[in-house]
Amino acid sequence: MAGRSPEDLQDDYKKAGFSGTLGFGKRPALLIIDVCAAYLDPEAPLYAGIEAECANIETLLKAFRAKRLPVVHTRVEYLPGGADGGHFYRKVPALKAFDRGSPLAEPPTALLPVEGEVVVTKQYASAYFGTSLASTLTSLGVDSVIITGVSTSGCVRASCLDTLQHGFIPLVVEDACGDRDRRVHDANIFDMGAKYADIVSTAEVIGHLARA
Repeated sequence: MAGRSPEDLQDDYKKAGFSGTLGFGKRPALLIIDVCAAYLDPEAPLYAGIEAECANIETLLKAFRAKRLPVVHTRVEYLPGGADGGHFYRKVPALKAFDRGSPLAEPPTALLPVEGEVVVTKQYASAYFGTSLASTLTSLGVDSVIITGVSTSGCVRASCLDTLQHGFIPLVVEDACGDRDRRVHDANIFDMGAKYADIVSTAEVIGHLARA
């Protein structure tokens, strides 16, 4: 299969019965996954160069707030030493950046939660694993989740899959998610779009909200 263009891959997957369309749903929530100083500080080991993606997340956040639609923020926090992080904490030593009290775990000012917005604290990749997120979304009447944040191949992908498996429509905002390497980002965006989620842009989401 080596040497195929992205267009050839899309065509091949569609012919095989992948890459269907789910749509926006009637009541979306915005999910902002783990955007914090650890990914924005050039001196941090997890720095991902996601400044442009953060700007798009800020645009989406303002639009959701203007429409008074649900917003959920996630953050990662561990007991110092990672006793609640299990093998994940051992596998990725950089997760020490999220020990309780670390300034690297804090979101940028532009993305700080406001009163009434849900904040989910997690220790593993999926925003749903070990948290009350699914029941919270259900109680808010949400049927679709607009997924943003970091990293595309890690917590975004895991949360996308669990969004689908918990009965919500996942829509991943391609230009509002980031990773350490563009190739890894692109590969995961392709695979999520083929199997689990609709892939959309910031402009598409803003346009949908304006029409709705």
